[in-house]
Amino acid sequence: MIQLSGITLRHGPEPLLEDASATIHPGHKVGLVGANGSGKSSLFSLLLGEMSVDQGEMSVPEDWTVGYMAQEIGDLDRPAIEYVIDGDQRLRDAESSLARAEAEDDGHAIAEAHARLEDAASYTARARAGSLLNGLGFSPDAHGNSVGSFSGGWRIRLSLARALMTPSDLLLLDEPTNHLDMETVEWLESWLRRYDGTLIVISHDRDFLDNVVESIVHIEHRRLNAYAGGYSEFERQRAERLAQQQATYEKQQREIAHMQKFVDRFRAKATKAKAAQSRIKAMERMEKVAPAHVDSPFDFEFPEPPRASNPLVHLEAVRLGYGDKVILDDISTGLAPGDRIGLLGLNGAGKSTFVRALAGELEPMSGRITLTRNLRIGYFAQHQLEQLDAQASPVTHLQRIAPDVREQKLRDFLGGFDFRGDMATAPVGPFSGGEKARLVLALLVWQAPNLLLLDEPTNHLDLDMRHALTVALQGFEGAVVTVSHDRHLLRNTVDDYWLVADGAVQPFKGDLDDYRRWLQERSSESGSRTDNASGVAIQGHSAAARKEKRRDQAARRARIKPLQNRVDKLDRQLEQATRSLGEVESELADPAIYEADQSDRLQQLLARQADLKQSLEAIEHDWMEAAQALEAEQAAG
Repeated sequence: MIQLSGITLRHGPEPLLEDASATIHPGHKVGLVGANGSGKSSLFSLLLGEMSVDQGEMSVPEDWTVGYMAQEIGDLDRPAIEYVIDGDQRLRDAESSLARAEAEDDGHAIAEAHARLEDAASYTARARAGSLLNGLGFSPDAHGNSVGSFSGGWRIRLSLARALMTPSDLLLLDEPTNHLDMETVEWLESWLRRYDGTLIVISHDRDFLDNVVESIVHIEHRRLNAYAGGYSEFERQRAERLAQQQATYEKQQREIAHMQKFVDRFRAKATKAKAAQSRIKAMERMEKVAPAHVDSPFDFEFPEPPRASNPLVHLEAVRLGYGDKVILDDISTGLAPGDRIGLLGLNGAGKSTFVRALAGELEPMSGRITLTRNLRIGYFAQHQLEQLDAQASPVTHLQRIAPDVREQKLRDFLGGFDFRGDMATAPVGPFSGGEKARLVLALLVWQAPNLLLLDEPTNHLDLDMRHALTVALQGFEGAVVTVSHDRHLLRNTVDDYWLVADGAVQPFKGDLDDYRRWLQERSSESGSRTDNASGVAIQGHSAAARKEKRRDQAARRARIKPLQNRVDKLDRQLEQATRSLGEVESELADPAIYEADQSDRLQQLLARQADLKQSLEAIEHDWMEAAQALEAEQAAG
């Protein structure tokens, strides 16, 4: 097992870990979480032997083989499949031994080398490597391509495949889901659940952690705190611990204040001096409980967007592609104010192409895209991180789009994205990917868009920032189109899904679980293709048939949309009224409100409670009628 006992680990003048301890048993799957800069990657370096502890002891079984994702990839001329097979060092050593033995014509050594090759299952190595590459999204034709021919994101997938190829006792994965699409993430989850070694994974994807790990180790205040269960269970347990800690802290502060009041009152009186001194000593002995600093460093929300007419965007018979290659064809659809759309589809199906066209960065090959007046688009894509001015600071970037705003106001706004102090005025060139992504989001939020186009917005963002973005999107009043492999973000910010597949963009009737089934059915098909969530094989694929089908769907959407908007609006009203009623009843549950001097406030609360209950009943009645009407229209379709 892995044993960390009272370790102190430094990377610079300040310790990352101090008197930290943890035990990880063989075969356990552990998620390592903590704020950026808290020491997660340094702990990996320690386990890999690249760093040593400054104090304390660390032990990892000497006979363990460690698999890990290399951050830098050399040997760019090596074929991809050979690079992956290189992860099995036992196999490569046996092959080298065989080559030497054959060169020396040493029969005994040749036999030993063949035995080692058999132990390393050399006859299945290429098939195993090919399976890993297929699972991570590489087409069979690409297996022989050189490593250098792939982009940065695909090289990360190669590094991951090589780590999985390693016959390891301990597997260390640092952000393995970055640059993966949803179906590839689910494939990786399945692979890791079958892995029988010890797994430690750093990830900011909470669904991934929930589906893979059995416990969480959280780096906080330079300590290692262990929690049983996945990330959601960790959040619950930590919240309970912090609430208990906060309650203990507040109780202790009341006790200290009471003691201090006695001391201040009687310290100068001879008859009470001894008693006062005893309380001073009691306060000194009392273990101070730190207040629970649970606030995220991120605090922002989208401003109210300008009003714009319906539809915001209208697409008519649009064809999209690059050069002579058509990616999407015959797209006829539109976006209305308040739409919350999540785009689903296989990697390379055209999701980013569609978003680029909506953003105005890609002109249609044919057809028309019409934008309404007063449309203000906020577009986030990974390439924008590289378009930041490396020499300019966050404040300077914001001043360029808000030249007439006081600098202090800009700094206050940037503070909500954790650009504070010197960081707000430092050049962005050395910033990490996560810091650049936060800055691009900050610039986008400042401009108050009424249509948000988000293409993988959570890549590089840590869990705190992902949570803050999710909350901000929930309160955003404009329309949103999102491409993301972060299933938690989609579930909590999206109302409807569109499927990008087979050169088309069309509504998807179902949720992410239905989409998972669609993927499974599609992968098992031979000959026919699945074109809807229920898995019915569609045989008519002519352009005319598709066009007629989309025309019918557009008419049906036109009937359903107003009903859906009303249900959504009433949902929000219901949620707000329920929340307000809960706040009032929480205050009424406080015994202090029934004191004589609180009579006026009590009467106000009771009146407010009665009004809210009446309003809630009316909203519920309207919601039931709207939901029934929507259900009837959907059933008719």
